[in-house]
Amino acid sequence: MNYKSAEKYLLSKPEADRVFPFGPDVAVFKVKNKMYATLSMKNNTANMNLKCEPHRAAALRDVYDSVIPGYHMNKLHWNTIILDASISTREIENMIDHSYALVVKGLKKVEKNALLLAYSGDNIFKNL
Repeated sequence: MNYKSAEKYLLSKPEADRVFPFGPDVAVFKVKNKMYATLSMKNNTANMNLKCEPHRAAALRDVYDSVIPGYHMNKLHWNTIILDASISTREIENMIDHSYALVVKGLKKVEKNALLLAYSGDNIFKNL
């Protein structure tokens, strides 16, 4: 997966939004104004931060060299994924789905219910 394909998949999530609060070099992806991912380039390689359950975050770091503790994030709950082609696209999509679902799960009840009414729960909570 490269920058463009990651960006496309991140924006495909229901009601996803992209903003640049840290300047033009770091895209922040949100749902209902809550961040679920960042995407940037460093040394010509894309990388992204994704939210993750702590036990799963640690397991992914053990399995993949290109998954490290979240850069400038709470390292217990966030991973940085270096998009260097060492992880399959499907696995990265699973990580994105998991991050998105965790953030939706933590939304206010009214916001979460609005998403569930507008979109299938299967679309929102896959990989949680």
